[in-house]
Parts: sequence; structure tokens; C-alpha cells
Amino acid sequence: MRRRTFLGMSSGLGIVATGIVASPARAGGRRPDLVVAADGSGDHSGIQAAIDAAPAGAAVPFVIGVRPGAYRGQVIVPRTKPLIELRGLGRRPEDVVIADDRANGTLKPDGTPWGTSGSASVTVDGAGFKASNLTFANLFDEAAHPEITNRQAVAVLTRADRIVFDRVRFLANQDTLYVNSSAAGVVARVYLRDCYVEGDVDFIFGRATAVFDRCRIHSLNRGSAPNGYVTAPSTDITNPHGLLFDHCRFTSDAPAGTVFLGRPWHPSQDPNAIGQTIIRRSWIGAHIPDAAWTAFGAWPWEDARFAEYRNSGPGALVSANRPQLTDSEARAHTIAAFLRGADGWSPERC
Repeated sequence: MRRRTFLGMSSGLGIVATGIVASPARAGGRRPDLVVAADGSGDHSGIQAAIDAAPAGAAVPFVIGVRPGAYRGQVIVPRTKPLIELRGLGRRPEDVVIADDRANGTLKPDGTPWGTSGSASVTVDGAGFKASNLTFANLFDEAAHPEITNRQAVAVLTRADRIVFDRVRFLANQDTLYVNSSAAGVVARVYLRDCYVEGDVDFIFGRATAVFDRCRIHSLNRGSAPNGYVTAPSTDITNPHGLLFDHCRFTSDAPAGTVFLGRPWHPSQDPNAIGQTIIRRSWIGAHIPDAAWTAFGAWPWEDARFAEYRNSGPGALVSANRPQLTDSEARAHTIAAFLRGADGWSPERC
């Protein structure tokens, strides 16, 4: 695997050519309340320090501008800090990198492992969080740590409602983006627009309602068969809306037919985790085989809520192995239907 170097940091995360650039139409907004700068020229030099300085229980967004640079260390946005916005102030998402480097099996100072949730570089529990024009990464180097077998290494974990990521990159290997909720049966909505997500095993997973709008989903080539799984949803049976990909691009450098679109995750063998992944009007590369979905242990993919609709590309096959939505069903599985809820949330219109 080739290595990526960005802003003075090197990691074994593969190669990226996102094509994401800052959009002048959306890169503005009101002036930041605080500025973070790695060189000490801002109000704070670290991301967590700026979040700690944000007001608790805010009723209006609190904007933290982040100047170009690399920011290392775990970041936690607590439940008491809603409506925080992290805004990259560079020209491109690559200019601001927020990262850490622990895995599930990495040991804490007390000798116990961090676990999958604890591995997250960034954890978001504050409702109404927004991030734009920056990169989140988990730099855990699998090759450098053969002694660690539990290699889940999360870049971002979300557990709150009404979260927006706009022109954001998420980089890791296994379990890159963990879109979850505070508890089983609790709905938490996440909207991702023009984002880039990269990984290999189950790298988009969880029970949240998450909409990927015009995103690029890139599967790394890990040099083994299978090369990985794009999604591992654990949507609660009471939630009609899980993971939705609309007008996205599924790409990879992996050999043809070696990556699955998804498998159903049942945390702690929960029978009520009936995962949903829907991919509609998207381009799918040749790395996806005809048998695009697969079992997760004893849980068959056929019992999950997996479907496609009017996709294109060499990996967008229509067969008995690839359930397709009807036109009528597709009208009920739109961005608006997934996000509106009882409060009429519509971030895609902003």
C-alpha cells in the first residue's frame, strides 16, 4: 500500500484524489466566534481547547474557524455543547487535517483497550454540529502494529441528531465513519454533502439515519480477498430510514469484483438491528461484484433492507442478487423523506 503525506503527517491510509474543492457559494457564512491556528496566531492552537471554550447550551451556532494546519489529538464534542460549527479556513478540505491514531486494540494508560467507539479521533455528541471544508482522519498504522488484531480505527463517531458535513474528507481503514445514535431506537440524522469517505472494512456503519448526497465513497485495496465492505448498517427495526446514497460515486483501486456494498451488522447479536442501505442514481465501479451484498456471520443479507435504484457504471448490475426499488418505492426513499422528521429539518436546501 502506498502512503499518503499531508501537512507534514504520513500515514498508511492509501491514496486520495478527491476532486473536492471549496465552493465559494457555501464557503462563507458569518464571522467565526473563535479561530484555531496551529502556529499560535489564533485564539487557540488546538481543536479541543476551542470546543471547551464554546458556550454550553447555545441557542445559536457557535462558529470555530480553523486555519490551515495539522491538528493532532482526540476531539470530543459533548452533549452540553450543541450547535458547534467547525469551519476549515483553507482553500480545500485537505488544508485542515484533524486526526488521531488509536485503534480498538490500542491500550489506554490503564492497560485496557480503547474499543471501537473509544478509538474515534472525533466524537460528536452535541446536537446540531456542523463541519465544513476540512479533513478528519484516524492515522492508525496497521502494518506498524501487527500485535494489534482489533484494528477498528474510527475517524469520526456521531451520536447526535441534525449533524451536517459539507465538503469534508473522512480517512481511515477499518470503520472510518461510525454514524450512530445515543441508544437503540433513538433516531439521529446526519447529512453529508459533497464529501469523501475512504476505508476498507465496514467503513460506513452504525444505526443512524445518514444521507450521502453527491459524495465519493472510495474503497481501499487491502490486498486480500475480499477487499472489504462499504457499509455495515445496524438500523433499528423501528426506524424506516438507515443509510441513503444519492448521486454518489463508488470508486476503488481494488481488483474487479472484490468489494461488497454491505453486510448487516447486529451489535451484540441484536435481532432488532435490521440494517438498511439504499443506493440510488449513483455510479458504481467494477470493484463491486454481481453478488454485491453478503452475510455478517450468521446474519444473512437477505433479511436486511438492502436495495438499489437506477444506478450506473460497470458495477451497477441488475440481477437476482441485487434487489431494486420500484419507482413507487423510490419515491418514498428520498433525501427529504430520510431527513425531514417531525421537525421538518431540510439541510440539503441550505
